[in-house]
Amino acid sequence: MARAKRKGWIAANPCENAEKVSVRRSDEFNVLDVEQVAAVARAATTDLLAAMFQVAAFTGLRQGELLALRWRHVDFGNRILHVQRNLPAGTDREDTPKSHRVRSVPLSDQAAVALDGLSRREHFTGPDDLVFGSQVGGHLNDDTVRDAFYAALDVAGLGHLRAKADPIVFHDLRHSFGTLCAAKGIDVVSIQSWMGHADLATTRRYMHYAPKHNDAAMLTAAFTAESVPATPLVVA
Repeated sequence: MARAKRKGWIAANPCENAEKVSVRRSDEFNVLDVEQVAAVARAATTDLLAAMFQVAAFTGLRQGELLALRWRHVDFGNRILHVQRNLPAGTDREDTPKSHRVRSVPLSDQAAVALDGLSRREHFTGPDDLVFGSQVGGHLNDDTVRDAFYAALDVAGLGHLRAKADPIVFHDLRHSFGTLCAAKGIDVVSIQSWMGHADLATTRRYMHYAPKHNDAAMLTAAFTAESVPATPLVVA
């Protein structure tokens, strides 16, 4: 609206007097563990959706990045997934990933197996074909993918996660990736690089899931009483 006013398209900006609202961000996520991801994948209605849920959880790609992923971006030989494109919600025109930064993500065995299964299908396996495309090779609708994910949650016995005050959403598969990485002790800089966060503070949200064995040992040592010195001998 400010731009419209500057351009002379409107005489006044009706938003100028609007009060700014501060939104408090919570660092609590709805997270699926590895077994739950597998259960949701088994409950998916198609092999493509099953693979998509697994790749989302085991690579941390955003939904739009998954919908724009093409086979030329999948490097099985070097075990790398190149994240170069994004499909913004509600559109059919691809763009660069969020923050306009391309990145690469290591291809774990779990993600590689899911992708390998799709690569063996009869059609749409060329370099320029979409990995997660429609039956005619076009982009999947983001709402369709979300609805399929929620349906799979119900079948997998995890529907209660949708009934919470803060219900699980498809994006929580990305949060699951960050959380699982942190819980296994992977350093925050690597997680930031893989997830494509511009700000390290965004990645640090996952670090309270990181193991604290060394920290606990240090506190234990700090709280352990030292040997009581011997009482000096006093000669009368």
